[in-house]
Amino acid sequence: MALRAGIVGLPNVGKSTLFNAVSTSAKAQASNYRFCTIDPNVGLVDVPDTRLDQLAELVNPNRVVPTQIEIVDIAGLVKGASRGEGLGNKFLGNIREVDAIIHVVRCFEDDNVLREEGAINPVSDKEIIDTELQLKDLESVDKKIQRIQKVARVGGDAQAKFELEVLERVKQWLEQGKNVRGMGLSKEEMVAIDDLFLLTVKPTLYVANVDEASMLTGNKYSQALQEVADAEGAEMIVLNNSIEAQIAEMEDPEDKAMFFSEYNMTEPGLHKLIRSAYKLLNLATYFTAGVQEVRAWTIGKGWKAPQAAGVIHTDFEKGFIKAEVISFEDRIKYKTEAACKEAGRLRIEGKEYVVQDGDVMHFRFNV
Repeated sequence: MALRAGIVGLPNVGKSTLFNAVSTSAKAQASNYRFCTIDPNVGLVDVPDTRLDQLAELVNPNRVVPTQIEIVDIAGLVKGASRGEGLGNKFLGNIREVDAIIHVVRCFEDDNVLREEGAINPVSDKEIIDTELQLKDLESVDKKIQRIQKVARVGGDAQAKFELEVLERVKQWLEQGKNVRGMGLSKEEMVAIDDLFLLTVKPTLYVANVDEASMLTGNKYSQALQEVADAEGAEMIVLNNSIEAQIAEMEDPEDKAMFFSEYNMTEPGLHKLIRSAYKLLNLATYFTAGVQEVRAWTIGKGWKAPQAAGVIHTDFEKGFIKAEVISFEDRIKYKTEAACKEAGRLRIEGKEYVVQDGDVMHFRFNV
């Protein structure tokens, strides 16, 4: 189960620089002009997890495999994108295909970096993107309303009536300049709009791209963005994308350690970004640990053991019998599986067991 997160924002806010910093498998062109990125760049990013490293130290496996997320660098949106401005329909289509949005907002002053939107204003910049996504969603909602109105009002179809009521509320919400993710729709209500793949439903993480002097403290621009992010219940992190790109290019651990010391950093800011993006979709991690491989697996929070087993292979889910489970804390404390079992910390769980973040698991199945 892989999270696919799209990096969006206005032109020249540092999207491609951020992509280059996080991506291990692709590099995007980063230039000081509009629409430097036309086709989306895609890269796989390891999710940093110190628990995986600790398990590897205990087991000493042949290989260690972290879980990953897919990052998509989407070209800059501009005002009017919902009407096709700046190849807007193409770019909005790219956003529709991702699971979560990483919205990069310019929070720095630099006369050498082109800007067509006037004075630096992160709140206004955020609203430009929001408005374009809302307008596109409104278009989609209107089309579906037109399709089912007759069925709902003339045919008396109960499901159609329910969907129409939900759609009309969503339309009213969008017309107020609000994102659908803030409506608090129930699972049943979400069914009415699931087929529309609305853009403003997607969970969003805001990245305040600040100047070097503000990378640890933030500045007045990032503070303003934080206020609006808090108001909509969204998370925001502060980064200097250029510094993060420099760190990503460093291969010598000693050079990296010196760099961290110089900037009073304990880890790349990107680690926080990746972990935050990973959590956007309410995901969790469980581990398998053996001599051949120690590996992290991504699941949704609340998944039961057979679903979790199916991430490894569909046969594991179909033929699930039971799972041997050790909590991460116990695995570290007792060092070996045998010691965990002797201490009564290895549990045998069945089909109704809800997998917990950090569980170390072994599945028994029969196909």
